[in-house]
Amino acid sequence: MITLEICCGDLASVIAAKAGGARRIELCSGLSEGGLTPSLGLIRKAVESGLDEINVLIRPRPGDFLYSECELSMMVEDIRTAIRAGATGVVIGVLTPEGDVDCAAMQRLIDVARATAAECDRLHCNITFHRAFDVARDLDKSLEEIITLGCDCLLTSGAAQSAVKGLHQLKKTVNRAAGRITVMAGAGINPSNAREIVEATGVQAIHATARKPMASRMKFRQPLVSMGVPGSDEYAPLSTSPDIVAKLISL
Repeated sequence: MITLEICCGDLASVIAAKAGGARRIELCSGLSEGGLTPSLGLIRKAVESGLDEINVLIRPRPGDFLYSECELSMMVEDIRTAIRAGATGVVIGVLTPEGDVDCAAMQRLIDVARATAAECDRLHCNITFHRAFDVARDLDKSLEEIITLGCDCLLTSGAAQSAVKGLHQLKKTVNRAAGRITVMAGAGINPSNAREIVEATGVQAIHATARKPMASRMKFRQPLVSMGVPGSDEYAPLSTSPDIVAKLISL
């Protein structure tokens, strides 16, 4: 059975994901910037929703995946905060300047996650290595290191702009992993291509935002002022749709 993870960037998406039948989410903020660490308030509300699995993205800023000591210290605190708030897992990824997996930094973060889970009397904390993998220098070497670190899941587009464009590499990664880690395809997955991606690659899980524009309830509108990306519609933000989630589950 294929695992479906819905990427939720706001509370409305969390509620919609559950309404559509999802059991597992990745919780983040700043999806327009590739995803950032969500607020404590959002984590707590997601936990209150009753979803079975809540994996919190730990990414302190947009941009590359080379972090300073100050940033790593902040990630440590964010991991502790997320797990103590009830998150069942964390989504992390750190690279060296040369584009390799930073095994020392990753081990530090994983140790903190698992120690905090134990402190909270939990048997396990799910560790996902995110799409930093897709910009690593040597994918085969990086995969082996991620497995050796003890990560439970690898989120990847097959080192392409979308999972559809990365089918060949996704299949290669699945074959090399040989069941030692769950390979989860992500980037551009929707009900029209999910089955093709799964059948062509053999991935065990898929990751999707399942979003569509949602009409604002605002009566007064000021169309000349944009708060986000120039040209974006502040009155039709993208948010997870229960209908799209349900379609993905039914595939």
